[in-house]
Order: sequence, then structure tokens, then C-alpha cells
Amino acid sequence: MQALPNGRVIAALGRHFLVDGADGVVECVTRGKKGGVACGDRVDYRPTHAGSGVIERIGTRTNLLFRSDQFRSKLIAANVDQALIVVAAVPMFREELLIRCLVACESADIPALIVVNKTDLPETAALTEHLRHYAGLGYPLVELSALGDPDTLRERLRGRVSVLVGASGVGKSTLLNRLIPDANVATGAISLALDAGRHTTTHARMHRLPGDGAGELIDSPGMQEFGLRHLDPAGLMAAFPEIRARLGQCRFHNCRHLREPGCAVLEAARAGDIAAVRLRVYQSLLGQLSS
Repeated sequence: MQALPNGRVIAALGRHFLVDGADGVVECVTRGKKGGVACGDRVDYRPTHAGSGVIERIGTRTNLLFRSDQFRSKLIAANVDQALIVVAAVPMFREELLIRCLVACESADIPALIVVNKTDLPETAALTEHLRHYAGLGYPLVELSALGDPDTLRERLRGRVSVLVGASGVGKSTLLNRLIPDANVATGAISLALDAGRHTTTHARMHRLPGDGAGELIDSPGMQEFGLRHLDPAGLMAAFPEIRARLGQCRFHNCRHLREPGCAVLEAARAGDIAAVRLRVYQSLLGQLSS
């Protein structure tokens, strides 16, 4: 039997996918209502007619970033080397959303860095100072203005597949267009080809950074929430580095770090070694998983 052609999904638009294969870009669908394809997936597809095909198999993934609520999951990107979580002081910084994004990256074993955008605004200095402790947790901070020159970010992208994640309004699209001047052109062509409307970031799309070996960047839609219903309590605890570091130090082996006596995590929070907001978000998430 002849082997099926193989390619990488470079755009996921509802039930339509663009697959970059050996013979160029092919518009593909899945069979029936079968889904589960993410931007960045390696897939085998069966050509149907010129420029079209059906995805038959998804290759083994190194990782998958997604969010979920109690009803469904929303795939963001697969097989990425790192996630860039973009935040800004304006219109409004939401730390819980940042924490949820970081938890999702930890649970998927995806290195994450925090991109503090809009350094040209006076409000950003206070936000940057507030976020300094995240670097101590293993999340590098990159400060920039997408309206200026984002060279501070380019070297971190070189040779890697990265995914942009963040709330609506933080400047992801502006940053993408500064890094990849042709991104709007490419996105417009995809939308026109698939009749996907004018919105430039309604679904995940992969863009190649200019220059040989410069890497690829997956742009994802802006979000207002990041559900984590797919985690279990043990996975949630492991996704907080400051809690993970204190594993086995509590009085009770099954400590949930809520109100238990002799809890090393609570003691560290009282001593100021764990940020109160991160502990509150952990406890809130744990309550949601138990409901």
C-alpha cells in the first residue's frame, strides 16, 4: 500500500485545516465529526482532488497546549518549543489569567516566558516590578514595546516553534506584525481562501519568521479565560513550581494546602516566600476541580 503524504498543520480554522506538505499547502478536512487536530500537528492526509485532502492520522505529539471547561476542550497548538505569554498593564492586567496560562504550560511540559508589552506606557513599570518574582519561579521576563523594535525577543525565537498566548488587547497582533511584516498578508490570504471572514486571529495560525533558521510563530486567538478542567488535583499541584518544590514537606502526605496544620506551603505563604495571589488561584482551581 502506498504511503500517504505527510505534512504539518499551519492553520486550524474550525473544521478546515491548511497542511503544509511536500507538494505545497493543501486544504484538508477531517472525516465526519472527528476533530482533535491542532496547529502544529504532523498529519497524514489522503488527497481528494487538486489542493484538497482528508486528514487520516495525527502523528505522535511532543506536547499539546489546550484549555478546557466542563463541556469541551479548545486546542491551541501542538509540538511547540516554548510559549510566549503576552501581558500588558493596559487595558487591564489579569494575573489569574496569566497564572492559568502558566499552569497549562507546566502541565503540558512547555517552557514559558512572560512578555511584558507596552513598555512605552507609564503604567507598565509597576506591572514589571510586580512580576519580578516570576523569574525566580523559572519564567523569564522579556520587556518590550510592540510599537517599537522587538529585537529583545527575536533571539529567543530563533530556531524554535513558539506560540503566542494572551488576553485580548495586550498587543499580540501588533507584536506579530512587527516580527513578521508579511503576517497580515498571509493571514488575509488564508481567510479569503477559506471564507473565514475578516478577523485576523479567530483561529491558530503558524507564521515563518524572516531569515534562514529564524523559527516559526503560532498566533492564537486572544482569550478572556483559560479553563483547566482537564487537570486532576495532583497535576494541579505539580503545575505550581513553588508547591512542587515543597512536595513531602507537609505534616500530612495527602495535604491539599488549604487549611491543614503543618502545611509547608501555607507556612511559606505566611512567610512571604509564596505569592499570596498564586496560592489563592491554586486553591480556587482546586475547588473547581472538586466541584
